[in-house]
Formats: sequence, structure tokens, C-alpha cells
Amino acid sequence: METRIAMWMLTGTLVAAAGCSGQADDGPAVDPLTTEEPNDSGRFPAQTFPIEDEIVEVPTGPNRDRDAFFGDLHVHTVYSFDAYAFGTTATPYDAYRYAKGEGILHPGGFNVRLREPLDFYAVTDHAMFLGLVKAAADTTTEFSKQPISKELHGLNDPDNMSLLSVPQRIRTFSRFIPNMLTGFADGSVDQSLATQVTKTAWRDTIEAAEHFNEPGVFTTFVAYEYTSSSNDRGNLHRNVVFKDSNRLPAVPFSRFHSQNPEGLWDWMDGLRDQGIESMAIPHNSNGSNGQMFKLVDWAGDPLDDAYAEQRLRNEPLVEITQVKGTSDTHPSLSDTDEWADFEIMPYRVATMLPSEPQGSYVRNALRRGLALEDGGTTNPYKFGFIGSSDTHTGAISDDESNFFSKIGLLDSSPTLRGSVPLSFIEATIAKWAQPNLVKNIDGRNFSWSATTTFGASGLAAVWAEENTRAAIYEAFRRKETFATSGPRIKVRFFGGFDFDKEMLDAHDAVSQAYASGVTMGSDLEAEAGSRPSFLSWALRDPKGAPLQRLQIVKGWSDGDGTTNETVYDVACSDGATPDGKTHRCPDNGATVDLSNCAISTDTGSDELRAAWTDPDFDPTQRAFYYVRVLENPTCRWSTWDAVRAGTEPRPDFPKTLQERAWSSPIWFVPEGGSPEAPGEVL
Repeated sequence: METRIAMWMLTGTLVAAAGCSGQADDGPAVDPLTTEEPNDSGRFPAQTFPIEDEIVEVPTGPNRDRDAFFGDLHVHTVYSFDAYAFGTTATPYDAYRYAKGEGILHPGGFNVRLREPLDFYAVTDHAMFLGLVKAAADTTTEFSKQPISKELHGLNDPDNMSLLSVPQRIRTFSRFIPNMLTGFADGSVDQSLATQVTKTAWRDTIEAAEHFNEPGVFTTFVAYEYTSSSNDRGNLHRNVVFKDSNRLPAVPFSRFHSQNPEGLWDWMDGLRDQGIESMAIPHNSNGSNGQMFKLVDWAGDPLDDAYAEQRLRNEPLVEITQVKGTSDTHPSLSDTDEWADFEIMPYRVATMLPSEPQGSYVRNALRRGLALEDGGTTNPYKFGFIGSSDTHTGAISDDESNFFSKIGLLDSSPTLRGSVPLSFIEATIAKWAQPNLVKNIDGRNFSWSATTTFGASGLAAVWAEENTRAAIYEAFRRKETFATSGPRIKVRFFGGFDFDKEMLDAHDAVSQAYASGVTMGSDLEAEAGSRPSFLSWALRDPKGAPLQRLQIVKGWSDGDGTTNETVYDVACSDGATPDGKTHRCPDNGATVDLSNCAISTDTGSDELRAAWTDPDFDPTQRAFYYVRVLENPTCRWSTWDAVRAGTEPRPDFPKTLQERAWSSPIWFVPEGGSPEAPGEVL
């Protein structure tokens, strides 16, 4: 798309120049391409250029080279039980208005607005208890007459929307779920009435998506969240996204139907047999306590081909980054990766319990998949990457300089987010509500909870022919997707066997790469005697920081189930080149002024690109490759909060970060079979 825009801009310049070379007021025109004077007729002598037979085709409609579209597939509104309890009153209609660039009201009483509109959006309210807390609080509904609803009456009335209500909200919310479950079990809650509330909320969610879907301009998807966990509170949440909206289930599948995600896949397969296509996207594997990417199924049996094929069919993507931390990798899993500690949330979701890294991070899962293939089992972890927000206010908060977090009133101020010290009164109230949520650091009291590890992230992005449901959903399916931690960084990644710098510099490089190679999300099948090569590009967000380095992350198997990983810098900012031994770019000297968050303006690049061949390639080894691109350092949201408050940044928080983007992987598939024994699997 950038190439086409550049050509159109050039054409416009030439037309303008031609318009300026017409007849002047004071005499005949002089053609700038000749020194000959006009003849008596005012025309120039006949030229001798031959007539060309070549026909130029001007592209119209869908772009065959595909464009980048950015969106969010993880958004909660008033119908989610927790969002409403946190003070959210934004409806699905408000959420879509926000995504299109309008401002909406945050539960904290201030307006929020995106830096620029998004291309696609999906409201994904929890199927479990869908609409029930809102209905319980609204005293005009039948459900509000249920005994369990009394405590919730008027919860989000204007006179209850103050920060002083936060401790009471926490206590009310913590009682609601167990009380509802008990009520369903003993019959004190009318289950049929609850189901009717859910059906009504789900239908309204569908209608909102239909109302705002505008093919070619803005795409919406009907979606929801399946919210389950293991018995040890390991996160197993998925967002379920439907391709179309003409035929949909009347009630979405929830944890009430099955705690086991394999039950969700069975339901999705059954819908697919009826012509209803959908996919599930796992998120917050970082908080799964090793449960998201296990080596056994729900029953504890070793993974087999049937399990892998069903998972691949229903879960082609994973969410690699969001507000509750990044799930790329962990320092304990990638000890040679200097950038592995990016926005780590170390807890199980909705707890302060530590989460086991093994089986919880995406790169680790990719390695496990290679090892399973070595043992002759289909790889269930061959997925593409997206990011999303998991906002619970209807409004994605992906800007470090304007971060309002995700859980409404509960983290709507710098003090509640833990980035600015609590006042004496605030600390007293917090200690009274929950003493363990206050931490004294160097004589200052701060809020302390999982929210302090939240981040301003992230975005889902695709390469698609046009901005329509069909085109974007097909991009999801073929895994031509990438993720960013918030900025609109564009990333492309291709693999083939005859890629080189000459091709990288060609005006039609993308067309050539599509024609002769594979793109992100694909397998690259071995060719005898050939070494694969890769083309990668990254284009900065014009409103973000310059790019510092373009990297390729590689994981491979030795063939006996033992796996390894490494990171190569393949393009450096400011014309530098990676060191041949360390495969690292030199430090480009980018700095951040922590007094005002100003960044370097004289270093970094607008674009990084590389034609790269793996120097350690072994044609007998299975491998995956994906791109990671890093911006220059900028202030983290917590530092921005401190700067605005006129206080020192909290010393145990990172003061800066490097925003980034990740492409989906390309998997190299060697010739020949796999060993019979899987060997050691991480």
C-alpha cells in the first residue's frame, strides 16, 4: 500500500507541474522539454517517439498485495459481570463508537478517546453471567427481584460512582460469583430467568456489531469470552470470534456448560457442521500457571493427533500481549534474550498467586510443539499471534502517555494504579479495606495489586485485501497476523529459497515474495540442497518513537525432542550493522529524559528491513522463525503518571520500556520423518 500511495503522490506532482507549464499571461508557452519555438499554429513540431502497445492496469478494489489493518478483539462492556461491578456503563454501541474515534465516558468521570480510529473491533463480554449484574442492579427488571440481586441495587447510579465506593465494590464483587453459583445449585436463583437475561444481552451485542459494521471502512465481529480456569486457578480464557452474523447460537457456550476447553471445541465443531464458522483465541497464557500449553489433555492423557487437530482447527491464533502482561516469553525460559522481561505479569489471573512460567508462554509452547513433532505427534501449538487489550471499560487503553488501565473505578487514578504515592487518607482507607494491598517503599505508601503489573497494550493486526469481515477473518485463518504492544507498527515477514537484497529493493518486492515464497503463519517446506532465506520489514508508527532494531527469533529441535532458541538482530537503526559474532546491533544511544519523558530525536529509523539467511541453518532440524521489532526507549505509563503528579517514579517499576511488534511465525519443515521417541520436552 505504501508503494501505491507513493506512486499516486508522484503522479499528482507531475500533473501539478504540467498544469503550471501552460500559457502565461505575457506570451506563448515554452515547453520545458524542448528549446524549439512554437510554429505558426502554436503547436510544437511533431515528435518522433513511437506509439507504445503496453497497457497499464490501475489497481482498483481489493489490494492483492494486502494492507495492514489494526484492531482489538478483546473488549468488555456493561454486560460483563466484572466490568459492571467495576463501574462500567459503556454499552457495546459505545465501544464501537469509541473504536471509530468518538470519545466516551470512563467510569472515573473523565472522557477517553483514541489517538486515531481503529479498523476493526469486537466486543467480547463474558458468556458466564452475561448481563446478570446489570440486570440485578436495575430495579426495573424481573431479575432484580431475585434475593441475590438486592445487594447490587443501584450499583452504578450516579451517586455511587466515586472512588470511595471502591472498597465496597471489591467486597460486593468477591461475594457475587460464589453466591450465584450456590443459588443455581440450590434453586434460590431462577436459572430460566437468568438464561433469558443472557439471551437478551447476547442479542443486543449482535445487533450492536451489525449496526456498526461498515464493509470497506470499519469491521465488527460478533464475539464473546469463554471464561474458564483449572482447579488451581490457572487461566484458560478464550475469546470466541464468529466469521458471520447471519446464523448464530442463541446462547454462547460458557463455563457453565463445561470447564474443559475441549468441550468448547466440541461445541464449535458442532456449529461448524451447521455452517457456523468461528475460532477461539486463548489469552493471558502468562497467568495460566502452566495450564494453557500443557503436554497432556484435560483428562491427563498424553496429547495425540486427534487433540492436536481439533485444537488447530479451532484455535489458529493466540493473544501474545494485552493489558495483563505479555506472553511472548519469560526471563527464566529465555535466559539469552535480553528483552525477555517485557511487561511480565507474574500472577495467575485475578489473584496474587505466582504463575508457573513453563507451559504459560508462547515461545515455550512453540518449542514444545516442535518436540511433539519429533515424537511423531501432530503439533498442536502451531499458532499465529495477535495482541488485544482486554479492556473492561469498552475503551482500549494502548497509549503509555495516556493510560487509564482496564478495570474502571478500581484503577482509574494514578494512586489506584500504584504509580503515585497514596495520600494519608487514601492509605488509611486502603489499609482498612485490605491491608495487603498497601506497600511501603522508601517511606511512601503505594497501592499494591496485580494492576501494578498491567501495561498499555495491545493491538491485533492483519494483512488483508480489504477491510471486510470476510477478508480479515480469512487473514486470521491463514495466520497472516501480527501483534503490537500499542503503537501502529507495521511488520511483514516472508520465507523462501531465492530471496536476496536485490529482491528486497525491488519495487514489487511484496508481489514477488507472495509469488515465490510463504508469508507469516505458514509452513516453509524444505527444498533439497537449498537454504531458506527471509525478507522482513518494519515501518514505525508515525505517532510513536523511531525503530531501534529488527530481530528474528528462532527456535529449533535437535531431532530427539531437545529444543533450543536464539535471537538474531537482522537490521539496525541509523545504518549500523549487527555484529557478526554476537548477532547484536550496537547501542544507538537513544535516551529518555525522565523529568518530562522527552525522547531522542536524532537517532532511530522510520523503517528497518532485511534479507536474511540463517547462519546456523541445519536442513535436518525443525524450526520456527518470527520477527520482533523494537522501538527506541520511551517512558512507561507509570513514569508518565509520576511526571504529571510531580513526584519521583516508583523505584521498583521499570521507568522506560521499548514498545514492540511481533509477526506470526514461519515454520521450517525438513525432509524425512521424525524419530519415534520424543526425548526431553520442556
